[in-house]
Order: sequence, then structure tokens, then C-alpha cells
Amino acid sequence: MLRKVENIVRQEIDNAGAIETLMPVVQPFELWEETGRSEKMGPELLRFTDRHVRPFVLSPTAEEVITSLVRNEVSSYKQLPLNLYQIQTKFRDERRPRFGVMRAREFCMMDAYSFDIDKAGLEKSYQQMHDAYCKAFDRMGLEYRPVLADSGAIGGNGSQEFHVLAESGEDLIAFSTESDYAANIEKAEAVAPAVERAAPTQEMTLVDTPNAKTIAELVEQHGLPIEKTVKTLFVKASDEIDAPIVALIIRGDHELNEIKAENLAEVASPLEMATEEEMRELIGAGAGSLGPVGLELPFIVDRTVAVMSDFGAGANIDGKHYFGINWVVT
Repeated sequence: MLRKVENIVRQEIDNAGAIETLMPVVQPFELWEETGRSEKMGPELLRFTDRHVRPFVLSPTAEEVITSLVRNEVSSYKQLPLNLYQIQTKFRDERRPRFGVMRAREFCMMDAYSFDIDKAGLEKSYQQMHDAYCKAFDRMGLEYRPVLADSGAIGGNGSQEFHVLAESGEDLIAFSTESDYAANIEKAEAVAPAVERAAPTQEMTLVDTPNAKTIAELVEQHGLPIEKTVKTLFVKASDEIDAPIVALIIRGDHELNEIKAENLAEVASPLEMATEEEMRELIGAGAGSLGPVGLELPFIVDRTVAVMSDFGAGANIDGKHYFGINWVVT
């Protein structure tokens, strides 16, 4: 079955003008240092040394190797465009490898790399690969959607994934029945609330909440509607801002999308939560009592929170929350 799938993909990629090659699974670590992706990939990049203590990696992808090959072999723009591909084993030391052949640490991947003279050529090559995969999926009789996706540690400005729709699937996608828009949950953009912020009806009050360490406990013990609460999550900041951590503020009944958070310029990548010790040192309170009021650190507010009024959040004092919080627009 695997060979049949490979052959269908190979035929369609060949028809699109790409040239098959075979690149090494073991790659020199220095190529990854040169591009800076050795740090970006983090622990998913499996490193090892040979008997001469020279560092190598097991290939999670092949941009470094193919770029090194092309820069040594291509000497004129007249040799472009050039599209090279392979069907080869890859290895990524996934934190949570999932079922089957799809997300094991070791997997088979078709990866193609185009080299073009200009952006117009790049877009043409991209579309050719897109169309080739559509033809391959059509030949296999699969119901699928090309969806906007996050490129993750591999990087890049644009990314699409082809998702086969199945009851046994582990991913969720959002797609329109009236257009060709589709995106996975990591990339899908939530529509900004089409409402104006309601006028304040309460004064902000400081409330003792010694036994409310979570949003659920706050709601249960104090009768606050969960949609009137916010979570304040502290993560390590990137070099883009002059602060060690940054606060992410989301509604109490929402969960943080870690991929979207990691893609924020102000947030360090890979995403890392601040420790209890760091929060106490910088804010003076621990988890369960943190909030945006009086916060002297950079914070990023979710769209849904930006239109909230009369909400509750931690007071940055252990065992206390503010109720009746409202934004002040200046």
C-alpha cells in the first residue's frame, strides 16, 4: 500500500516538472548551525557524534542539505527554475509521538524544494506542487481539504496542509461551505467580536478569595459567570521586548492556543511558561491570584477580552481577586 501511494505521488510530482533525488538522512550539524535552525528546532532535532566526535543530526527535513547542494552546483540564473524532491525517511524526536505512520518519530516524507529567479517564479512553483497533490489525492479517491497551517519550527511564510477527512482523525479544521477557505485550529483566525464593549455598571472591588485557585473554583464559590472572568498566563518573553516575561490575557472559559502564542513577536519560541518563583519575584503573587490590574509588565489581550466589562481577575495579591474590572481607554 505504501509503495502504491509513493508511486502515485511520484508520478504527479514528476509531471509537475520536479526532479527526484535522494539526500542523506545523516546531516552535518554545522549546516544547521549556519542557518540558525539548530536552536529553533530544539529537542526535536536529534543530535549525535561519530567516532571522531564530529556532530551530526538525523534529518527532520532537508532544506539545509539541498541548499548546500544547490549553492555548490548552480552557478547561473539560466539553470533556474529548479525543483528537486525526494521520498525519504525522516526523524523528529517528537515530545508526544502519536498513532500510526503519520506522527511517529520516524516517518516517510515526500519533500520538494524549488529554486526560482523571483517571487513570481516561487509562487508558480508552489502552485504546481499544490496542484500535483490535489491530483494525487483525487486519484486515491480521498475526501480532503488543503488548509492554511502553521509552519512550526521548520519556518517559512506560507504553509498549507492537506487533511483527509475521517472519523478517526486527530486534528480539527475549520472550513467554509461557501468558499475555499480552510485552516487547521492552530492557524484559523477567530473573528473579532462584532459587539461594542458594554458600559461599566460596577465599581471595581477587592474580594477575598482564599480558596479559589482556579477559574472553576472562583465561579463555583463566588457565583461569577465564567464568561465574566479572565485568565492571566505568564510566558517567557522574546528579545523583541525589554522584559523577562509577558502576560497573555484570555477569557476564563477559553484555552490558550500555544501555537498562536508562540508566533507572537513578543513571546519566546519555543513557548515556555514562567515559573512560580519568577512570578512571585516579579509580581509578588503566585498562580491563581494573577491579573492585569496594576501589572507593570507587557501584556497582550485577546480580542474577546478587549470587549469585556465588569469582569473578574486575580488582584496580584495572594488569595484576592478584583471584581467589576473595566478597561480604561485613553
